[in-house]
Amino acid sequence: MIAAQAALETRMLLRNGEQLLLTVVIPTLLLVLFSAVDIVDTGAGRAVDFLTPGILALAVMSTAFTGQAIATGFERRYGVLKRLAASPLPRWGLMASKTASVLVTELLQVLLLTAIAFSLGWSPHGSPLAVLLLLILGTAAFSGLGLLMAGTLKAEATLAAANLVFLLLLVGGGVIVPLDKFPDAAQDVLGLLPISALSDGLRDVLQHGAGMPWGDLGILAVWGVVGLVAAGKFFRWE
Repeated sequence: MIAAQAALETRMLLRNGEQLLLTVVIPTLLLVLFSAVDIVDTGAGRAVDFLTPGILALAVMSTAFTGQAIATGFERRYGVLKRLAASPLPRWGLMASKTASVLVTELLQVLLLTAIAFSLGWSPHGSPLAVLLLLILGTAAFSGLGLLMAGTLKAEATLAAANLVFLLLLVGGGVIVPLDKFPDAAQDVLGLLPISALSDGLRDVLQHGAGMPWGDLGILAVWGVVGLVAAGKFFRWE
């Protein structure tokens, strides 16, 4: 039942134009544009080496947080979640199927963005295990926050808030603009955000060949626990 629901969730996500815009089109355009045009000072080295880890982090956020929050919020508004909760599929199974759908979509995103980055001359370094752990914990953190938003706010408020957060974190989360371009006081705060921890961790590993980024993993783990626990406690099914 979980596999069937996960397949349905994935098909619905891939057929949704707005979802595709957030999950595929925007990250791809940003990667190609900012790699080809010298708009933002990304420091020493090639722009694509700096941008690719941040764009991968953005792809995770767009799927696990923004896309999932909006889709789940409207499913809750139209009574879809209420009806599914009364089906033989248990509520934890529904959440598991949504998580599986997010992971499948992220896998497709990573494959696409990686192929594009390689075509632009990207030269990654570091441990694949560290990258995998960062992506998994990043997914958990953003999923918890997305479900918390979808389960507590009205659908229209979720739509506005999720898109606003996406834009704010795109600018201030170290995705395209390096955090060291911000004032020192702002850097301390922005560095604690999940998007900053994910993008910086991926950048340390993939661009600089660093070892396991325990600090960034710790930040993502805390966000993941807080978000998922809060979502489980406050999520309203109708």
